[in-house]
Amino acid sequence: MKNYSSKSGESKIIVFVPYPAQGHVTPMLNLAKAFLNLDQGFRPVFVTPRFIHDQIVARYDDHENNNHMFITNDHHHQTNNNNDSIEFVAIPDGFEGKSSVARDFFSLEEAMEKVMPAHLERVVRDQGEDVVCVVVDLLASWAIEVANRCGIRVAGFWPAMLAVYRLVVAIPDMVRSGLISDTGCPQHLCPISFLPNQPILSTEEFPWLIGTLAARKARFKFWTRTLARSRTLQWILANSFPDEESLNDEKLNKELLPLVLPISPLSKNLTTKNPSLWEEDNSCLDWLDKQKSNSVIYISFGSWVSPIGESKVRTLAMALESLGHFFIWVLSNSWRAGLPVGFEERVSNRSKIVSWAPQMEVLRHRAVGFYLTHCGWNSTMEAIQSQKRLLCYPIAGDQFVNCNYIVKVWKIGVRINGVGLKEVEEGLRKVMEDKEMKLRLKKMYERTMGDEACRKATSNLRLFGNFLSKQTLLGSSFVSKTSF
Repeated sequence: MKNYSSKSGESKIIVFVPYPAQGHVTPMLNLAKAFLNLDQGFRPVFVTPRFIHDQIVARYDDHENNNHMFITNDHHHQTNNNNDSIEFVAIPDGFEGKSSVARDFFSLEEAMEKVMPAHLERVVRDQGEDVVCVVVDLLASWAIEVANRCGIRVAGFWPAMLAVYRLVVAIPDMVRSGLISDTGCPQHLCPISFLPNQPILSTEEFPWLIGTLAARKARFKFWTRTLARSRTLQWILANSFPDEESLNDEKLNKELLPLVLPISPLSKNLTTKNPSLWEEDNSCLDWLDKQKSNSVIYISFGSWVSPIGESKVRTLAMALESLGHFFIWVLSNSWRAGLPVGFEERVSNRSKIVSWAPQMEVLRHRAVGFYLTHCGWNSTMEAIQSQKRLLCYPIAGDQFVNCNYIVKVWKIGVRINGVGLKEVEEGLRKVMEDKEMKLRLKKMYERTMGDEACRKATSNLRLFGNFLSKQTLLGSSFVSKTSF
């Protein structure tokens, strides 16, 4: 382990490595900003593949550009130790000159394992001895090994609900008990409770069960490798609120390694907006201004997986046309082929269909009353922050776990089992008739983003920052769990 002592007056660099997707870049960028707000002398260096980097740079407005330094491989240089900025560094991923379609889950995984490590190692070593920590998204676990080779302290970042991390940690127990095979396939199709006193999850809803059988096995291998690498960590900074139910089991907390520090809400008090990796259509905000309060359904299935399939796009479109409600639908051009002929023209007087929306501004708008969502974690937290009722249609990954909490524990939404007229109409009726849901949303907001939640999250982050500062001065190695 290298000595981390910095020269007097120099900042302490933290290198951030997100998984290259919108739902991962956004919370990690919030984390980097939160470290700046700690005012402990940390300088974030944010490392992404070039295709992510270029989109971030392109979409920062003039105000953001004036407050951030961008570093690319074409013009790599050292800044003047500006401690109130984030440096953005691009590294190759091997896709240069290829279509963006080529970057699916498995090709990105190959790039992360075979192409990106050498480039990240060069970036870390070029930063010199001022680097005090590398914060790695656990889904980019390849970067843990890079940090270890460089002799740099490394902390994990879990961008989703902590209960999902607990589910992944339980994989070895599920294999030993025969619940799943050693390739992740359910041996019994049954409901289970993977945490004491927590909502039931079907074995068909595990996060790695996506796509064909071969794809599911490959994804399970990805998760087991991620789990093995994360066991070398001392800390995980979790994008989950301190009062989450899965934190309340004392026995599990004592046994859980690495030490998990919930540090959400990260975005509530940030004064600058994160860039979207896609161009936002702000015209939907002008359209919302003309609508009545609580009259609009906002529909978005996120950015991670293909929305819901062409046939279901058609089914949902027909349901929306029959319902007669006003709606905003986030639907990329590539998926509009699934729309019925003439659909957009027939509903044009009560709808707005956009390729990508400024989601937080849309959810906060007075005209939006309901959110039809895939239950991604970032979307879930943004809905809670905006106190919007949820119609839940989970598709894959962690979304089923999130949905179970939304519907069964927090009771701030209703799950629909399809996107046809009957399912959507019944779901809307249930959320509209539930007179207590508004109060539960308000209470959930206080739990996740109220003053006490913010105080606890900030305290956890400052605790970690204090540790890094102390170890920087001492030039010492890892601390034991009990040292916190």
